[in-house]
Amino acid sequence: MALPSLLLLVAALAGGVRPPGARNLTLAVVLPEHNLSYAWAWPRVGPAVALAVEALGRALPVDLRFVSSELEGACSEYLAPLSAVDLKLYHDPDLLLGPGCVYPAASVARFASHWRLPLLTAGAVASGFSAKNDHYRTLVRTGPSAPKLGEFVVTLHGHFNWTARAALLYLDARTDDRPHYFTIEGVFEALQGSNLSVQHQVYAREPGGPEQATHFIRANGRNCIGDHVPRTPKS
Repeated sequence: MALPSLLLLVAALAGGVRPPGARNLTLAVVLPEHNLSYAWAWPRVGPAVALAVEALGRALPVDLRFVSSELEGACSEYLAPLSAVDLKLYHDPDLLLGPGCVYPAASVARFASHWRLPLLTAGAVASGFSAKNDHYRTLVRTGPSAPKLGEFVVTLHGHFNWTARAALLYLDARTDDRPHYFTIEGVFEALQGSNLSVQHQVYAREPGGPEQATHFIRANGRNCIGDHVPRTPKS
């Protein structure tokens, strides 16, 4: 499994800056605790972390500290960084794991870079996390990234000789973590960098949304790339 191997590697790197005489490796986890709609919620990730802790425990004891990044059932950009600060203040961890959502991950990653702490997260999907020299120097992505998806889409366009234009249609729920927006952002930036004419539109849930989407596709491109466009229920 990838996570135990990554933890072993980063723990070895972190060991180089640990204070002399330290005997335990402190692993701090900041993840959604209960809401399983998040792919990286603690009930999903916990078993892999347990395997990693078991593997690390053969070489040195591991002190695991967990705090939730949820506030009223949702990922919280407010709670996650405060929890990370508390973990740093009271437990001085060697390694941070999480958060599993974009906005909290951005806040915590900036702190981690300032503290020079390795941060492993699968929630760093957005293309902005690629700017490691500025804010995310200690960030290690363990999950999907929008720029990689963008590279795939560019390769796909090149394979089929789609060299003129592209149309992006996506759903943008402006609450919670906006996963579809950040996913399509990486595709948009990659296509723009390939000298294509790129148009984009948010899919509207309200009545008339499917008609607007169809008109957008007809007006802007033969090939439309969409992200999670839901079916309209039959009346």
